Amino acid sequence: MKAQVGIGFRRDFADEFIDNPEFNPDFIELAPENWIGMGGYWKKKLDTVAEKYPITCHGLSLSIGSPDDLDMNFLKDVKDFLNRYDVKIYSEHLSFSKAANAHLYDLLPIPFRQDAVDHIAARISIVHDYLKRPLVIENVSYYTSVEAQMSELEFIQKVVAKSGCQLLLDVNNVYVNAFNHQYDAKAFISQLPLDNVAYIHMAGHEKVAPDLIIDTHGEAIIDPVYDLFDFTVQLLHPVPVLLERDFNIPETSELILEMERLKSIVKNRWEAGYAVTR
Repeated sequence: MKAQVGIGFRRDFADEFIDNPEFNPDFIELAPENWIGMGGYWKKKLDTVAEKYPITCHGLSLSIGSPDDLDMNFLKDVKDFLNRYDVKIYSEHLSFSKAANAHLYDLLPIPFRQDAVDHIAARISIVHDYLKRPLVIENVSYYTSVEAQMSELEFIQKVVAKSGCQLLLDVNNVYVNAFNHQYDAKAFISQLPLDNVAYIHMAGHEKVAPDLIIDTHGEAIIDPVYDLFDFTVQLLHPVPVLLERDFNIPETSELILEMERLKSIVKNRWEAGYAVTR
């Protein structure tokens, strides 16, 4: 299978996707809520890019862990958008971002508890049924656990098993959490429900203290995260891989080099017929 490496579509460098022949990702990703209802200049830009690249969507506002009822009006808008642009993968975060109709503009950790597993699985089922497509859930970075009654790993395992959802494996998030919470990143990944992985994210982070790194999507990927990525893809069948860069955007040539390095790794492991070993 051909290695698929894409990048997030950002307005900061939108013209590169259209005008730069050297900037040619296999697909693009965007947050649908940032584009739903868009008209005028940016709608034309999106339509132009959509003619050239397949689109995946990575949402920010579903708030799958929220105690509130799901926003079905929002889901209708998402469904229309996914259908309009023939989006094959729609992912969201294993977190919550609103409560009591207050939008918190952050991705907050869900308590690692069985009642949370049951609550989230029920909501994922509603989304599956309404969208008529799988919901892909991303493991998130977090900086403190909240009333945990199980490990992060067990929580993810139980959510995937009970809901039947697919998994967006963010390798950098695993690296960040493993560093901050002092666990073995490779052992963690090895025990994830890897048959359910539909997609991979790669990104950079910032070390802000000797014992703390922050998931920022604003820095280049570091070598240890590339090494963890190389370890990870050896355990998986081929899936799309996305480079995330949300701000502090470098020269396009640097983004191209990062995508080329990711593609080199997956070509070596997947296109060369490397067998999944686990």
